[in-house]
Amino acid sequence: MKTETIKGSTLKFLQDIAENNNRDWFQMNKQFYLEAQQNMHSFIETLILEMNKHDQLENRSAKKSLYRIYSDMRFSKDKLPYHAKFDFSLKRSGKERRGGYYLNVKPGNSYLGCGFFAPNPEDLKRIRLDITGNHAQWYQLLQSEAIQSHFGDLKGNAVLTTPRGFQKDHTAIELIRHKQFYLKHDFTDEEVLSEDFLAKVNSIYQSVRPFFDYMSEVLTTDSNGQKTV
Repeated sequence: MKTETIKGSTLKFLQDIAENNNRDWFQMNKQFYLEAQQNMHSFIETLILEMNKHDQLENRSAKKSLYRIYSDMRFSKDKLPYHAKFDFSLKRSGKERRGGYYLNVKPGNSYLGCGFFAPNPEDLKRIRLDITGNHAQWYQLLQSEAIQSHFGDLKGNAVLTTPRGFQKDHTAIELIRHKQFYLKHDFTDEEVLSEDFLAKVNSIYQSVRPFFDYMSEVLTTDSNGQKTV
């Protein structure tokens, strides 16, 4: 397996910019940013190659996958000009492959996520209807050893009241209330800097495939099992 590591200098840059989050410091130290950015590009490119061995990704460019470090302060209460992190997302290819991958690299707060972060209203309703009729299969998937050992419980925002059209006393009402359906795995700084970090990220992403495959089937069929895409 080809590998690429996150360098100590990359985390050091993120620590430094967190402590010196201003344009003057950034301009004086831009070379360190460019080196850290290139490290992330190399990591992402290698991860994409490895993940395409067990999945099919829409992403082809690390540069387009990595989010900008520059903050858009027009719509944010946080007026700091830079994000003190590197993060990126990877999208599965084609309408029949649902689910997405995310990785956040930040000293003291690095983690990966995968799942469904913002289902549109139509998809959200379809998911909730499937939970209503197939909650036993949902719990079986979410309680599987692969999911529990890597992620623990399902994450995501949920509505406080019962969604319209659903029974408030349904067995799976807590799951039905979810608006997001994603899984999260935290990393220590030592894990991020380890030689096997890329392999570990790739392996954890691969472990979520049974959930993604099930959700892909749900979101590409109607309630009668007929294909919609």
